Amino acid sequence: MIAVDMDGTLLGGDGKVSPRNLAALHTAEQSGIEVVVATGRRHCYAMRQLRGLGLNEANALVSSNGTVTRTIGATLIERNLLAAPTALWLCGHIEEFRNALVVTFDRVGPDGEDERGALVVEHLEELHGSIGKWMEANEPYIAHVKPIERALPGGGGDVHEAPIQMMLCGTVERMRRAEARLLEHPGVSAVGVAPQEHARDAEIALHRTEYPERNLSIVDILPAGCSKGSALVRLAARRGIRMDEMLAIGDNWNDVSMLEVAGRAVLMENAPEDLKQEAAAKGWTLGGRHDADGVAQAIEAVLEESGVGALSGTR
Repeated sequence: MIAVDMDGTLLGGDGKVSPRNLAALHTAEQSGIEVVVATGRRHCYAMRQLRGLGLNEANALVSSNGTVTRTIGATLIERNLLAAPTALWLCGHIEEFRNALVVTFDRVGPDGEDERGALVVEHLEELHGSIGKWMEANEPYIAHVKPIERALPGGGGDVHEAPIQMMLCGTVERMRRAEARLLEHPGVSAVGVAPQEHARDAEIALHRTEYPERNLSIVDILPAGCSKGSALVRLAARRGIRMDEMLAIGDNWNDVSMLEVAGRAVLMENAPEDLKQEAAAKGWTLGGRHDADGVAQAIEAVLEESGVGALSGTR
């Protein structure tokens, strides 16, 4: 199995999959290796770039940082929901950051498309300032609800569906403050495959993605235990694949969990500098850049090394 992140990894600077990266994915598939895209994007938004690439529709797409797993053909494999009382509590707990909040629901149809209301926001101005292009691209799916609690079960509206995640977006400094604010509560744990020893009863897992060159950070708020890594562990078990038969390729902090569980881990050269230091300490391979076919380089190297066979369990 090969697990590959999208933004900053599989996608180049133009937001597309390069011919060489795509050729490498196809070669891996033809060699009997399942190619799994693991992304922080929700399923519908990920498929904007993946649709029409000729990837095997039975292969898995891990979306929303491990909260939902579907096939590329939109068949549901696994879904985790954020408990409604927890989501309501969060809206009050992060009062200072409500203008940076997006709530996400899993409303994917048989065609892989979402409907309006899959994304709910209370304030528009701050979000347009920090993630304007994303807001424009997702306008058909965004509902403006004030107060945002009315979009949640028990929040005063006629809603019965729990969300799959919540998301805060803003500058790196502001989002680090938001993350610290959230972590003050014992029910919130930092990113990881499993809750830390001191947070076994956690209800929420945080996943941070940073883009220093854009002064942008995204903090995803997920059901506890959800991560790319944990989703891949469960998927591999379903497929009868050992974790030492997995290559994981990523570029950011929300990829750490999958890089940790894979038998072979490649961190992109365009990763944040502090994450590259972590990678060196963990013995991960430093790969090429996302805008220079770094994914293809990593896959080609492993296929050549293995004689287009099983992946090596060494890093």
